This record gives sequence, structure tokens and C-alpha cells, in this order.
Amino acid sequence: MPGSANLNIMMKAARKAGRSLVKDFREVENLQVSMKGAGDFVSRADIAAEAILKEELMTARPTYGWLAEEGGEIAGKDPTRRWIVDPLDGTTNFLHGLPHWAISIALEHKGEIVAGVVFDAAKDEMFYAEKGEGAWLNDSVRLRVSGRNRMIESIFATGLPFAGRADLPETLQDLARLLPATAGVRRWGSAALDMAYVAAGRYDGFWERSLKIWDLAAGVIIVKEAGGFVEPLDKTGNVLEDGDVVCANEPIFDQFAKVIRNK
Repeated sequence: MPGSANLNIMMKAARKAGRSLVKDFREVENLQVSMKGAGDFVSRADIAAEAILKEELMTARPTYGWLAEEGGEIAGKDPTRRWIVDPLDGTTNFLHGLPHWAISIALEHKGEIVAGVVFDAAKDEMFYAEKGEGAWLNDSVRLRVSGRNRMIESIFATGLPFAGRADLPETLQDLARLLPATAGVRRWGSAALDMAYVAAGRYDGFWERSLKIWDLAAGVIIVKEAGGFVEPLDKTGNVLEDGDVVCANEPIFDQFAKVIRNK
């Protein structure tokens, strides 16, 4: 499905960075790894991928702003547009040789996400969407959220807090309420792919707390364009600012959100 010039730039950049990451993934035991925080690793591969993405995206659109996990924020000459980038979502999976990680790129215009790409380079799956144009997988597969309407038949995804994060008690309470009412909960370690999988109907819903904007931005538009609902956990909040999200297909969204919100 041909997209806009910006979307094609995003996909080209993702593929180039993906080739670099796949090469490093094959030699993961040789990577130079440093601790960035408790349970939060940064690798040479991560930094190299971000450098590739920055060069590709900022060369193509030099006036746009930039916000990325490793490199921080750069104000653009065009204050209405910026790239929001996670060069390696699922770093811990990557460093343990688990082939479940992704590159996430979003384009923000006047505070709204208007295009998003989530590229699973290990499996060669490119999930992408533009506002009003639907969500797609690779060249021609139209993405639609699942049609399941019963919680007990549905599978959900989340992220589990690690290394003493403060939101562990809340998440354990979520699981205690949700697990008895569902077909299962998965924790695969990449929020960007979790949301892409909701868009593809592989998961029926996803929720997580304390995410960063680069974890979420591309996934939000991909889920919405695939027909899903995306809301903050606190209805008065903002998903991208707060990092707390719940999303699902339309038939089960209200049931699912009610359990997670404990109301």
C-alpha cells in the first residue's frame, strides 16, 4: 500500500536501521553492554540504530524536531512537526537473544500523531499507519483489530514492572482481577509490538503504566487506524504525556477498561 512521502521516509529509515540491528543481533554475545539503570540496558547496537534513524529522518526533513530515547530532544525550525523515535523497543529481549524487539517511529503534527511505523526486523514485519489511511502490514495486508466480543475468549498483553518499579502493586492487582475473566495474559517485552499485535488482531487488548512517549506514539495511531480504541487509564489524563494506556477492539473495550480501571 503506497503511502505519503513522509511514511516512505519512515519505512526506509526503519529498514536501514533494522539491517544494522539484525547484524548485531546475530552476534549478541559480543555486544558491549552498559547499565543505564536497574534492569534497563543500552547497547552499542541501540545507539548505532538511533544514529542511522537520525541521519535518515533529519536529512530528509531537516526542519522537523526530534525526540528519541537515547539522544534526547532537538527543537526543529518547524515547531509543528517532530519525529518521535525508539530505535530498539525490547532491548532486554535483544540482549538475551530473544527475537522479539522493534524499531518505533512516529510523526507528530501539532501535538497529534499522524503517522507511525513499528518494524519487527527479526521477523521482517512492518506495521504502519497514517491518519485516515488505515493500518497495514508489509506491502498489502490491511490490519484490523480482532472481532472477539467475549473476555473469556480474549488474550491480553501488558508489561510487568521490573527491578523494584513503583507500579508493581497496581499491576499485580490488575492481573488478579483480569486473569480469571480471560483466556490469558502475555508479557513479551515490547510495548510497540504489543500495540501492533492488537492492531493485527493477535491480541485483543493491551494495557501498561509508566511508558515513555517513544514506546507508545507509533502504536497509538496503528491501533486507531486498525479500528481499535485507545484511552488513558485515567480518563482525565493523556496517553502520550502520562504513559498509561489501555487499548482493545470495540466490542470488549468497555469491559476490559472497567476491569483495569477497577470501576
